[in-house]
Amino acid sequence: MRKTFAVSLMLAAALGLAACDNKSEDKAQDATQHAEQAQEKMSEAQDKVNDAAKENADAAKAQQESNEAAVEEAPAAPAAPATGS
Repeated sequence: MRKTFAVSLMLAAALGLAACDNKSEDKAQDATQHAEQAQEKMSEAQDKVNDAAKENADAAKAQQESNEAAVEEAPAAPAAPATGS
């Protein structure tokens, strides 16, 4: 009777540990995979932010050059005559 009970208890314990082990290992692998994917997405987002900042800087430089060219090309406005009383 004791041997049967001991064997049954060991069998139940072994099955329980085997069932728990696979799930936790799978969850750890899934978490690692999701963390890697999140890191890749963050890297892609940072690249897009950097590209947008570069485009913004280029646009500001082009606007400044356009403004300078407009000032150089504009004829000098004649001074308004002074109105006296």
